[in-house]
Amino acid sequence: MKPQYSLRLQGDRLERGEFADLEAREVFVAEPRRIFRWHRGQRHYSGRYWAATTGAFVGYESRLELAVLLLLDFDPEVVRISSQPFEVIADRGDRQGSHVPDYMVEHRDGGLTVVDVKPAAKLNHEDVADALRWAEGVIQARGWAYSIASEPDPVLLSNVRFLAGYRRTSQFNEDDLHTARESSADARTVGDAIRRTARELGDAAYARTLVLHLLWLQTIRGDLARPLAADTILEVA
Repeated sequence: MKPQYSLRLQGDRLERGEFADLEAREVFVAEPRRIFRWHRGQRHYSGRYWAATTGAFVGYESRLELAVLLLLDFDPEVVRISSQPFEVIADRGDRQGSHVPDYMVEHRDGGLTVVDVKPAAKLNHEDVADALRWAEGVIQARGWAYSIASEPDPVLLSNVRFLAGYRRTSQFNEDDLHTARESSADARTVGDAIRRTARELGDAAYARTLVLHLLWLQTIRGDLARPLAADTILEVA
């Protein structure tokens, strides 16, 4: 049997067809293939995160998926994110296998990557490794890239989680953002960028939020492998 897919459309209607015929534009307008559920006492941690990349909520089913989602949202090369994007059904040895990946992303260059999220400790389990290799083969045969994401660097994640609090561009006046970009152009550190912006706008607290938003946008960049601080060295993106 040729690999098949199923999508969940609005109204919980399922669409099925040959996987080779599935187009990315259909995936990104579909509903998550699995329904996210919340109930008291559930063992997994699920929810919805408002992604600046999509301007909409994207679902996750674990804290690790949320961590990966934060980094995808922070990646300036990612332009679209779909959670639980589709189900793929294909032969797996002498039986039929099915799999719902965790994310599908579109990159700025038009490339597409399907992402599965697994704790690093599970990757050496034979059954998990076999299932991921099978999924990788089916997805790559469709012509899409495939990757596995595990626990990110904890310092990087902490910095990105902090900057995500400043991710909404709609909170800021565009003229003020322009002033912050101009003021930060020659700044050596985060603190220097804040002081320069504060001198122009006359409000240190507001200047700080603007600079942190620029760090989220990666208009200015610092070494996020170390704890973000006033003395973090900057480079213009």
